[in-house]
Amino acid sequence: MNKENIEKQIREKEHQIEKLRGIADLSPVCSDLFNKAILEKAILKEELKKITEPATEKVLNKLRGFFPLGEKRICDYFKN
Repeated sequence: MNKENIEKQIREKEHQIEKLRGIADLSPVCSDLFNKAILEKAILKEELKKITEPATEKVLNKLRGFFPLGEKRICDYFKN
């Protein structure tokens, strides 16, 4: 998928969400459709982020997964 196609789909999902926002609480089916549209929009936004993200940022994000900040390791408990 290219960037323009994903942006178009995001706009369509936003339009769908706006239509369902008023009737989401009327029935469980409408509520499920509303929730599904929000989830699909979030997935599309993540895909767009992956496409537009520079290569260096991708590598840094993968490295951050190996070395999380602020978390304690087992060896931290045995320092003193």
